Amino acid sequence: MHHFKYPIYFLLSFLIPSLTFGGEILLQSTTSTNNSGFYSYILPKFKNDTGISVKVVAVGTGQAIRNAQNCDADILIVHARKAEEKFVANGGGIKRHNLMYNDFVVVGPHEDPAQIRESKTISEALISIFRLQPSFISRGDNSGTHKKELELWQKVAVSVKEHSGKWYKETGSGMGTTLNIAAELDAYTISDRATWLTFKNKRELRILFEGDPLLFNQYGAVLVNPAKCPKTKIEKAKIFLNWLLSENGQSEIQNYTVNGIQLFYPNAIR
Repeated sequence: MHHFKYPIYFLLSFLIPSLTFGGEILLQSTTSTNNSGFYSYILPKFKNDTGISVKVVAVGTGQAIRNAQNCDADILIVHARKAEEKFVANGGGIKRHNLMYNDFVVVGPHEDPAQIRESKTISEALISIFRLQPSFISRGDNSGTHKKELELWQKVAVSVKEHSGKWYKETGSGMGTTLNIAAELDAYTISDRATWLTFKNKRELRILFEGDPLLFNQYGAVLVNPAKCPKTKIEKAKIFLNWLLSENGQSEIQNYTVNGIQLFYPNAIR
């Protein structure tokens, strides 16, 4: 009687390559989703359901997209829609999906020297900062938050590059470091709400302006295109994407809170 030399799951995985027995995929993502504790919360739930591990590289959106262009990713979760759509249009990604959203806030010293608390719009708040020129700290790192901030300055026709190194200071760093510098200097900055809520070193910083529709912060998910990156683990990445977009995944996003406050709002279209 012939005995199989290899266990049955080995043969099955050889005969049916799409079957998933654990493994790992690489996610390029933003610092904001990572800093907020979101992945520590959601990835064990995904692994429990599928056996698949997700390794996270958390960098600014611009760097995350560059890494994916270099085939150093299986899936992207970032927050700069135009850049995401360009990545897909150039063949780097298969399709962009809405995943979840929150918003950006302007934080600054409790005394609020530029008096932006009274502002009706984000444009009015930024004009007040520009007129008084207290310290404003920019990430300056081509992240989704930095792209949003530059877009907002552009709307009020302020060319911040001309003021770089004076009242307008660029850190070239992530949100946590930028908030630490703002706290140290009693300066203004723009943060995603999730990082702000989980940031421990607030000192004199407070949210001074919020709620303008222009501060909407949408996160998107994009699978890396195997036609461009043949080594991408597309089948496992698809399982992760489908899980995030499913009723179950969206419900897990909905349920993530810090100190009783919801950090992300799911809005996938199924």
